[in-house]
Amino acid sequence: MRFLPLLFCASLVGAQPFKLVTTIALPGVEGRFDHMAVDPGAKRAFAAALGNNTVEVVDLAGGKRVQTLSGMKEPQGVAFAPDLKRVFVASGKDGKLRAYDAATLKLLAEFAVGEDADNVRYEIAHKRVWVAHGDGAVAVVDPATMKKLADISLDAHPESFQFEKSGPRIFANVPDASEVEVVDREKHTILAKWPVKEAGANFPMALDEANHRMFIGCRKPAKILVINTDTGNVTAQFACPGDTDDVFYDAGRKRLYVAGGEGFLEAFGQKGPDQYVSAGKVATAAGARTGFFSPELSQFILAVPHRGAQAAELRVYTVQ
Repeated sequence: MRFLPLLFCASLVGAQPFKLVTTIALPGVEGRFDHMAVDPGAKRAFAAALGNNTVEVVDLAGGKRVQTLSGMKEPQGVAFAPDLKRVFVASGKDGKLRAYDAATLKLLAEFAVGEDADNVRYEIAHKRVWVAHGDGAVAVVDPATMKKLADISLDAHPESFQFEKSGPRIFANVPDASEVEVVDREKHTILAKWPVKEAGANFPMALDEANHRMFIGCRKPAKILVINTDTGNVTAQFACPGDTDDVFYDAGRKRLYVAGGEGFLEAFGQKGPDQYVSAGKVATAAGARTGFFSPELSQFILAVPHRGAQAAELRVYTVQ
C-alpha cells in the first residue's frame, strides 16, 4: 500500500472550480439535511430535510422552492428514476419507501421497507430500487409493484453504496463494521468484505470505474481513502474537509468533490489513479455536508441547514 501526500499544483492557484450562481432560501425548514437527487431535464432538486420531516422540491433554473412534500418521518435517501419519471424517498423513522410522480409530485405508492430506511439507488438497467436499511440490510424493490423482492444481509447498517456499470457488483460502506462489503446484485450474495483500517466513520462513497478506483470519505480522521476495486487494497489517502457525508466523482473533469460539515466544499484533481491535488475549495457553512453533483447541469447543489443566524437554503454552484 502506498501512502501518497496530497500534492499542491501551483498552476491551479486562483482557478476556483466552484462559482456560486444561486442561493435558494428555504424558510421554515429546521434541522439537518440528508441526501438529495436531481431531475436534470426539469432542472429540479429534491432535498431530504430530515430534521424537518419533509422533502423540499426546488426549481434550480428559477431559483425558488416549488413544493414541500410532507407526511414522512425523517427522510434520508432520495433517488430519481429518469425512465419512470419518479422520485423515490426513504424515511428512517417510519421505515417507508415512497414513490412520487416527478412532474406532478403526487404520491403514487408507499410501503414499509424496514426500520432506518436510508440511502436509495435506482438501477435503470433492471428497473430496481435498492434501499439500505436496518441493522444491516439492502432491500431490492420492484418499482412497478412497490414490493420487496429480496433482502441482502450485511454485517451492520449500510451507508452510501454504489453500483458498477460494467459488472454486477455493489460496493457498500458499513462503518460500524469498519469495512466495505461487495455484493453481487444478480445473485444477492456477498462476494467480499474489505476492512477499512486507515480511518473510521466511512460514510460517503464514489466510483471511478474506468480506473478501477473507489473513493471512501472518512470522518475519523477526515480523509479520503482510494481503494483498488479489483483487490480491495488502499492505494492512496489524503486529507479532506471534515464531517463529510457526500462525495462525487466527476469523470469528465477527472475531479472528486467533497462536501464537509466543518464548512468547506473542496475539489481534488486526479493526476493519476493514485495521485490527487487540491483544485480549490470554498468556504460554505456549518453543517453543510450533503449535496448533489449533476454532470448534466455542471452544477453542485449544497444543502445548508438553519443554525442560529444561518438560514436554511440550497446553494447552487457552477462547476468550472
